[in-house]
Amino acid sequence: MELRISHEQDLEQILAVHAAAFSGRKGEEIAHLVNDLLIDSTALPLLSIVATVTNSIVGHVIFSKAKLTNPDQAVSTVILAPLAIQPDFQCRGIGGKLIKYGLTKLLTAGVELVFVLGHPTYYPKHGFCVAGKHGFDAPYPIPDEHADAWMVQELRSGVIGSVRGRVQSSDVLNQPQHWRE
Repeated sequence: MELRISHEQDLEQILAVHAAAFSGRKGEEIAHLVNDLLIDSTALPLLSIVATVTNSIVGHVIFSKAKLTNPDQAVSTVILAPLAIQPDFQCRGIGGKLIKYGLTKLLTAGVELVFVLGHPTYYPKHGFCVAGKHGFDAPYPIPDEHADAWMVQELRSGVIGSVRGRVQSSDVLNQPQHWRE
């Protein structure tokens, strides 16, 4: 398996991975979200990473620009969304490798906080913790029963605890339907 930054010519395979990973109507919606994120100027700088096996894309993740409203200080922030693995390649650690590779690239680029709305038993395995407990609100309210699905990871030690606020996402992600777990 190889991990790399995606290229424009990867788009068709990337969309197919998301459509297959989420299946049905949800898969189509996520593929549409990915397509729109990749061309959303408010999501830039954006990090799009693929996992390939024998030159076929089997996994994909996007990290897009975000910001904190009313922060005590300027903080470089991104949102991880979405992450997808081709069904035949799930449960092989590919998602974790995509996350780790992305976090390493983001740390090098000076990003300080990474947010995700995702499965509360999966993302903590990769260093994420509940964001609301640290004073970070999602772009749209998360129902109490899913509050632990809104998570954050600091890439620079000491950021959590020194800032708080509502996360503002890119225009494409700033739609209420994307904030339901």
